[in-house]
Amino acid sequence: MVHFTGPRRDDRDPTALDPSSSSVTGVSDIDDSVNGSEKQTRGSSRGDSKLSSKRKRRRRAKDGGISEMNGHSSVSKRRTSISKAARDPRDEPPGKERKKRVKVEGPDTRSPSPVIDFDGLSRPSRGTRERLEESTEQAAERLEKMRGAIRTILECVGEDPDREGVLDTPTRYAKAMLFFTKGYQQNVRDIVNNAIFHENHNEMVIVKDIEIFSLCEHHLVPFTGKMHIGYIPNNNVIGISKLPRIAELFSRRLQVQERLTREVANAIMEVLKPQGVAVVMESSHLCMVMRGVQKTTATTITSCVLGCFERKEKTRNEFLSLVGLNGSGR
Repeated sequence: MVHFTGPRRDDRDPTALDPSSSSVTGVSDIDDSVNGSEKQTRGSSRGDSKLSSKRKRRRRAKDGGISEMNGHSSVSKRRTSISKAARDPRDEPPGKERKKRVKVEGPDTRSPSPVIDFDGLSRPSRGTRERLEESTEQAAERLEKMRGAIRTILECVGEDPDREGVLDTPTRYAKAMLFFTKGYQQNVRDIVNNAIFHENHNEMVIVKDIEIFSLCEHHLVPFTGKMHIGYIPNNNVIGISKLPRIAELFSRRLQVQERLTREVANAIMEVLKPQGVAVVMESSHLCMVMRGVQKTTATTITSCVLGCFERKEKTRNEFLSLVGLNGSGR
């Protein structure tokens, strides 16, 4: 008979029975480690779920939930707006492709100003250049053509052009019309004539109550009034008489008051490069005094502010106050 003998108590590892040994892991220690790992796993999963939920909320806020309804999570190009409701991107009209501008090679024909041409003219047309560059013979031919047209007008209104009182009217009116429109033959740079001086002056300069006489381009009747011009130098100042001359240049053309105000401001801004320019004009139009509504006391006020006058309300209000248009005393 075979007898199996197990190891004696004395041969066993003493540490296996010693509860105080560090190598023996108790049941409580195992439970703690398992619970800790479970807690860590739960915490990480909670953190991931929170992060994913935040991402979903952000995505939903951006595209209005459209991507989830369509089965994809791509962010729509359209951002949410308080004033506009969320829309299906499929309802958006297709974007228009912008045509690339082809730059034409050749000499520049325009200056940075929207109203001044490279040679100092304003709104130059074929007739403007022909008048500017005409010879003496061509000027006489132009005058004779105008005389004939005015004589025709006299006949059409029922007048006798050979009557003593109006016999020389065609010639007088033709010369007067050429004087009224002499601004077509003038050049901005020639008017300024390099009268720009370097001075350490950066405070407001104003020339007010400049008398203006111009012709309405709609009815060829006069509108008259006053113009106030102010600018803040950028270390350079312009000869003070040049401001009325610039106003005179643009007023001696067929005009509307709104464009006249803007052209004067842009011309000063270009030739002087100041910190800002402000122009205000108030006038009476005979086209609404002698005809039409016939309002004899009506006054039209227009303004154009550029640079710091446009950006800073205090500067603009100071100018309007100095020219008497702040609304308190008018």
